[in-house]
Amino acid sequence: MTVETELPTLLVPQRADPWVYLHDDGYYYFTASVPEYDRIELRRARSLCDLATAETVTVWRKHSTGPMGAHIWAPEIHFIDGAWYIYFAAGEAEKVWDIRIYVLTNASANPLEDEWTELGQLKTQFESFALDATTFEHRGTRYLVWAQHNPQRADNTSLYIAPMDTPSSIGGPQVEISVPELDWEQRLYKVNEGPAVLKRNGRIFISYSASGTNHHYCMGLLTADEEADLLDPASWKKSPEPVLCTDEANNIFGPGHNSFTTLPDGTTDVFVFHYRPYKEIVGDPLYDPNRHAFAKALTWTDDGRPQF
Repeated sequence: MTVETELPTLLVPQRADPWVYLHDDGYYYFTASVPEYDRIELRRARSLCDLATAETVTVWRKHSTGPMGAHIWAPEIHFIDGAWYIYFAAGEAEKVWDIRIYVLTNASANPLEDEWTELGQLKTQFESFALDATTFEHRGTRYLVWAQHNPQRADNTSLYIAPMDTPSSIGGPQVEISVPELDWEQRLYKVNEGPAVLKRNGRIFISYSASGTNHHYCMGLLTADEEADLLDPASWKKSPEPVLCTDEANNIFGPGHNSFTTLPDGTTDVFVFHYRPYKEIVGDPLYDPNRHAFAKALTWTDDGRPQF
């Protein structure tokens, strides 16, 4: 597949918060928020371009009552220590905005087969609105990065990092590394969410999404040196301006909530993200179904920083 460096390539229509994972079995695994917010789907293909037509398997459905009963958002699939894990956000059936992070696991070689087991809520320091968990390993430590409402502040969500002691639990205090403090992070809502991690060129990059989910939605970037203490907030430097935002001339509105992958060569970096092809939305943008998953080749500056 040729992934362009200029205009994005459509991968899967009507799939927001797209996550693509290239496994060592040669398959790309894809999951995302479905418009109904009621289930988790997986599909896999040998190339990015084949994801659109790949068999889609529903691996889990929301509960009819109680926790994990509403707003099934932003699933991510990871392979950790010989097993598959899906991290996702969900509300309660009776309290749909009580969003928390939950974990599923599957020990089969092909995660589209066999049953997924619920591991329950991934507990964090605050019992508050929490979502968009991702995980990465660096120098022998596995970390969780996610978005959560700080009960001591009036904004919506900030970004946190914590070390993990198992794939479904954190093993130390959570550290706040980004607050929606800039103008472009506060449009419609004060939001930092959707973190995605990329390790390149001696640095750790965390892209994230900001503001409400209409045309104001955009992406920022945090950067830390690979030698730094990733649990020290001072190690993370924020881009003063968004690194990706609405481009009306090309009908790209509200780009964000990305993931990173590569082409099969393992050297060509690709970022996968969603956007709408139009600006005007009837009703709450959260329930407009036409956030589509796109891919775009990631280029690099001379000093080793990603160019979105």
